[in-house]
Amino acid sequence: QVQLVESGGGLVQAGGSLRLSCVASGSIFSINAMGWYRQAPGKQRELVAAVTRGGSTDYSDSVKGRFTISRDNAKNTWDLQMNSLKPEDTAVYYCNAGVTLTTRSTVDVWGQGTQVTVSS
Repeated sequence: QVQLVESGGGLVQAGGSLRLSCVASGSIFSINAMGWYRQAPGKQRELVAAVTRGGSTDYSDSVKGRFTISRDNAKNTWDLQMNSLKPEDTAVYYCNAGVTLTTRSTVDVWGQGTQVTVSS
């Protein structure tokens, strides 16, 4: 029905930057909230940042001031700009979206995940 594909992960030194991108495709009527989550080894998946269709944003305290989420409603894409990266940001990052399908039903969709590794 709907697929999310992430890109942009990789290895970076502490203090560096990475930009993650997510693109949604399929039977999409509209995308409501878009977000990025992460899961480090041995830890639960946590919200990193989210943005509503109207542009309101929310960030975890650990990334405020360093990460910025943005979206392009026309292209069904959203990005996460990550600056001043720290080793503790190392995790698998997942994009997530609340999607209204062309059938008008709603689904919660996840990407496959992309690894971000920050070396000290």
